[in-house]
Amino acid sequence: MLDDDLKTQLAAYLERLQRPIALVASVDDGDKSRELLELLEDIRALSGKVSVEVRRDDDQRKPSFAVTAPGHDIDLRFAGLPMGHEFTSLVLALLQVGGHPSKAAPELLEQVRALEGEYRFETYFSLSCQNCPDVVQALNLAAVLNPNIHHVAIDGALFQDEVEAREVMSVPSVFLNGEPFDQGRMSLEQIVAKLDTGAAAREAEAIGAKDAFDVLVVGGGPAGAAAAIYAARKGIRTGVVAERFGGQVLDTMSIENFVSVQDTDGPRLAAQMEQHVRQYEVDIMNLQRAQRLEQDADGITTVRLESGASLRARSVVLSTGARWRQMGVPGEDQYRNKGVAYCPHCDGPLFKGKRVAVIGGGNSGVEAAIDLAGLVAHVTLIEFDDRLRADEVLQRKLRSLDNVDIITSGQTIEVHGDGSRVNALSYRDRVGGDVHRVELEGVFVQIGLLPNTEWLKGTLELSPRGEIEVDHAGRTSLPGVFAAGDATTTPYKQIVAAMGDGAKASLSAFDHLIRTSSPAKQPEPEVEAA
Repeated sequence: MLDDDLKTQLAAYLERLQRPIALVASVDDGDKSRELLELLEDIRALSGKVSVEVRRDDDQRKPSFAVTAPGHDIDLRFAGLPMGHEFTSLVLALLQVGGHPSKAAPELLEQVRALEGEYRFETYFSLSCQNCPDVVQALNLAAVLNPNIHHVAIDGALFQDEVEAREVMSVPSVFLNGEPFDQGRMSLEQIVAKLDTGAAAREAEAIGAKDAFDVLVVGGGPAGAAAAIYAARKGIRTGVVAERFGGQVLDTMSIENFVSVQDTDGPRLAAQMEQHVRQYEVDIMNLQRAQRLEQDADGITTVRLESGASLRARSVVLSTGARWRQMGVPGEDQYRNKGVAYCPHCDGPLFKGKRVAVIGGGNSGVEAAIDLAGLVAHVTLIEFDDRLRADEVLQRKLRSLDNVDIITSGQTIEVHGDGSRVNALSYRDRVGGDVHRVELEGVFVQIGLLPNTEWLKGTLELSPRGEIEVDHAGRTSLPGVFAAGDATTTPYKQIVAAMGDGAKASLSAFDHLIRTSSPAKQPEPEVEAA
């Protein structure tokens, strides 16, 4: 099941086990059960601390397996084979159940241990989803820390009947005690904040009590991470306030053009960015959304947060990034995560054998259509312009696929559904004016980005597209406030460009601090004539 390289790597990890672990498999006579047993035997052979038990007569999902530690009350299970993106989740589960400590913040771990009540979580994932491992790993760790927390991670593609019955049309989808809990990427911090209702108020109070920063970075994506590092290296008081550290990079499947790194993925790069920032004395305030920017007569800038807290700083770097652009048509909001999706890598496997549409003919739209064509029954790509805008090599690949229809000059006007899920889409022919209806089960929207700058309107200069106007040094129209990355007028929305932007804006902020704190020039002393 595992190749030699994976076995070598896993063996090295399993040396860190501090106590025995047992893998308890629930199987039937199917091919997937045989593959699961092969996987578990490969793991058992790599460490004397691992044992395998096989059960065929229990009522658990089949194939599935529990990861337990004899003598410890831990309820953690995988339903399916956690390979692909979830292999890391399996490795971490083995280590943490085996007593290897988590690297999460000690105060967060203690918060999980202190949760009262009974929590039975079920997470539906797909093996191609880069967002799912964060949720699976967070809930697995919670189950290790607190015996009142139970978790099973379920491969939605393998348990299609459950997916259909529960109307799961987007992953990760989390259920708590049998009821929908949340969808999409979530960190352990976010999950605990939902369970511990007093946590947000306590965090807001702690944030509001902080002294003014020399540099406050708003946003935790590539630009924000670079800005924080360059500021901290100057030895000045630096803070980062972010809705989620990593930003849109967390939603990026594959990164192959980041200079010096031939191949990585978004979650891995985001984790490395955060680790790098935490090497310095940077105060990271996560799960916080900025609401308003103010500046007083003394040049002190205040960032007010949705939580009610406020942060003050002598200089600010705005790096709030961008988000997926929505179509803005009837039915889109109603059927989001019920057939309307924005991540083909994450949600594509849930539409296996079905008919879907991709909206957008740029690189991201054409790439999505190509990927989906290998999974679904049929793809209809709809582009507003009179031609596709993707690279020619991608267009050639797309046109070679026999289960793809390409529609240009098509304006999507409505998403239809039966009240619970998508069943059709309507578009208008921009040449002839006729309206057409396409029967389908999924709509993947790939039409570009919108800057996260609505909260800045009326405060500083924005472009007609809502981007923050910046000069060559990252300066905005407000003294002491700088900006970087996808939220600005800087062209070419790329990770490497955003990082360079962040470094530049941070150095500009430091230069501003030097110049505004320099003592005023003293008058020359008068010299009496001899």
